[in-house]
Amino acid sequence: MKNFYNNSHITELLLLGFSEVPDLQRSLFVVFFLTYLLTVYGNLVIILVICISHELHNPMYFFISNLAFLDISYSSVTQPQLLSILMGGPSEISFAGCIIQLYVFMSLACTEFVSLTAMSYDRYVAICKPLHYTTLMNKKVCLLLAATSWAVGFLDPLAHTVVISQLPLCKPGILDHFYCDLSVVLNLSCVDKFFIEIMTYVVGSVVALPAFLLTLTSYIFIISSIFKISSSAGRHKAFSTCASHLTVVILFYGSVLIMHMRPSSQNLRAQDKPLSVLYTAIIPMLNPLIYSLRNKDVKKVLLKLTTGKRLSK
Repeated sequence: MKNFYNNSHITELLLLGFSEVPDLQRSLFVVFFLTYLLTVYGNLVIILVICISHELHNPMYFFISNLAFLDISYSSVTQPQLLSILMGGPSEISFAGCIIQLYVFMSLACTEFVSLTAMSYDRYVAICKPLHYTTLMNKKVCLLLAATSWAVGFLDPLAHTVVISQLPLCKPGILDHFYCDLSVVLNLSCVDKFFIEIMTYVVGSVVALPAFLLTLTSYIFIISSIFKISSSAGRHKAFSTCASHLTVVILFYGSVLIMHMRPSSQNLRAQDKPLSVLYTAIIPMLNPLIYSLRNKDVKKVLLKLTTGKRLSK
């Protein structure tokens, strides 16, 4: 076995994966393989359906396809490595590779925060200012919002990651996780981590808190406008246009809050990996199902594709 601990510098880390359940490794491989396969396949189908169907060429579906691509990327950062570990493949990762994985993962999480906020703004304009929708959500605005989401997402954790990469490490390079999660990487350092922990909350709050408040504000106005609609059919139609996005927002924010806002306790450490599975594997798999099963336009196009009917141009 390679030497994963060096008093002066750690060059390689060992990911334990789900080593606490050795008898279930192959069963877990099947479960995670199917989950990853469904994630990639489902999100690719959403992207392709939106691309080839002219009737879905509007701002809402542009943002849905952007989210689908983001979910594929998000899942692909951690799942292939986990599958390799479960099949008895190499569980080592270089320290540089670990830092890169940590940075990309945090960047994609930040990008999703901003993307969901952009989508909530789109729904706000559609429901609260329908007469100005085509003007306020034109192609240039949509591209700018999407580009801003990715730019902010990858810029926000950059300085934070550089600081983490320079921390002196003094513990054996063994990570009790299936990817380089922030908490387990920080645990390798014996120095006082008060500054970096404060920096973590500050950096997270720069994106997550404004994104959450803007999303919440958008839905306060949306729900208020829906209640002002006189007919029940009109209220149902208006709510159905944002129900899928609201479901995704609740799942994403709920899982992140449960994971990162819990009190720090050794007894809760055992819950880290199952909770990480929730937002690295399960939610990216569920998103295309939510948007296809709850969306009449997407189901209509899928039906046309599966029955061989010609799509409208």
